[in-house]
Amino acid sequence: MFMRSTVALLAALALTACDRVDPDSPLGKRKAIFKDMLKTSEDMGGMLRGRLPFDGAKFAQGAVKLDGLAHAPWQHFPQVRDAGASSARAEVWQRQARFQALARELEGATGALLAVTRAQPLQAAQLQAPMNKVEAACKACHNEFRNH
Repeated sequence: MFMRSTVALLAALALTACDRVDPDSPLGKRKAIFKDMLKTSEDMGGMLRGRLPFDGAKFAQGAVKLDGLAHAPWQHFPQVRDAGASSARAEVWQRQARFQALARELEGATGALLAVTRAQPLQAAQLQAPMNKVEAACKACHNEFRNH
């Protein structure tokens, strides 16, 4: 009985390990970047929507981070679709021009948001429209190129 339980446990652990993404793979790197982008933008949006207290300095730091992150994931999309549990649709590789255009739109939106944060003191009302553009750019790409 002990041997059967041990074999079953080892098989379950092996199958669980197979589902993990190598953090050094292109898929692992872009997933980590997108996760960081989501956390950063959620915190910033939370400040503007009253879920979190508004802190101009933290919002500005978030804008710097988000702008840097917005330029980072695209290099981790190889020329051919990689193996693994990716949320990216095949269209990413089939419609590269459109995918890259949406990436540039996101970069432009985060750059515009960053520029607005340089005017001190920051007021939440002045940040709402540029933050909405960042969120719209994310959503546009997700709608076309991400499996939900």
